[in-house]
Amino acid sequence: MSSHNLFSALRAAFPTDGTATAVETDEGLRYSWSDLDRATAMMANLLQSLDLPEGSRVAVQVEKSVEAMMLYLATLRAGYVFLPLNTAYQSAEIEYFIGNAEPAVVVCSGANFGWVSKIAFKAGTQHVFTLNDDRTGSLLDRAAHHSDQHQVVPRQADDLAAILYTSGTTGRSKGAMLTHGNMLSNALTLKDYWGWKATGGPDGHGDVLIHALPIFHVHGLFVAIHGALINGSKMIWMAKFDPKRAIAYMAKATVFMGVPTLYVRMLAEPTLNKAAVKNMRLFIAGSAPLLIETFTEWQERTGHTILERYGMSETAMLTSN
Repeated sequence: MSSHNLFSALRAAFPTDGTATAVETDEGLRYSWSDLDRATAMMANLLQSLDLPEGSRVAVQVEKSVEAMMLYLATLRAGYVFLPLNTAYQSAEIEYFIGNAEPAVVVCSGANFGWVSKIAFKAGTQHVFTLNDDRTGSLLDRAAHHSDQHQVVPRQADDLAAILYTSGTTGRSKGAMLTHGNMLSNALTLKDYWGWKATGGPDGHGDVLIHALPIFHVHGLFVAIHGALINGSKMIWMAKFDPKRAIAYMAKATVFMGVPTLYVRMLAEPTLNKAAVKNMRLFIAGSAPLLIETFTEWQERTGHTILERYGMSETAMLTSN
């Protein structure tokens, strides 16, 4: 029986050269494709060593880091359900989400361990780990003792892969349930629609993505990460968005995804011009309405038309122009 685990599909697209750079951070760290494979294996082995019930949820509220992305991939790999939580959520919100989703594992930043663990243990969560954006925390300490080899856990297409809480505009926030099949079909459709290129690009390896978004919602976690991984594309990873730096990165990238505010902030920079974006192939905006003024000014300054798409937590991407 073939597995429909989303991780298997993403990993199958990794380049054959495992030593090539998969992620480059704004601090100059480089993670190879084999680093991604090995680190997710160790985290998946740690999760499996906890003897969690089938379909257990792993709730995560941490700052953006490559390790946080690896934890997401490891959760898929081990066959559990990933539940990302906005880093701005305070105790009342966290109490609601943990009470509602009943995660078996909670991962939070070290600074929040005191109050998050109290809420989690009270709600019946057995395991609470920490993960910080400087590659420290009990999750990594524990994962380091596990093997870097791991057999991907088989999953059906309609098995749950992630739960995303909606923005709660029409009442209490609800957990939208996304399956392995949902997310894979979305990633493959966007790869096709947006013309992701496997060859060419500034480094000869096809499209390169500037990852400038948070990773606790659909845009940064699924659209951006799945888009790059399913194409075997390198990511330039921005822990925090900086408009000057983002423009400078465009010399070695081809795809940028952002919310409209990021485009407004880049338009305020004198370094943004046609020369700065000459390698770029695609600019994508979403998660909020793009004003026609921003759209037009971007076109005039860069010669590029921003592609808009619309999605929801419940569905991932729905439409794209």
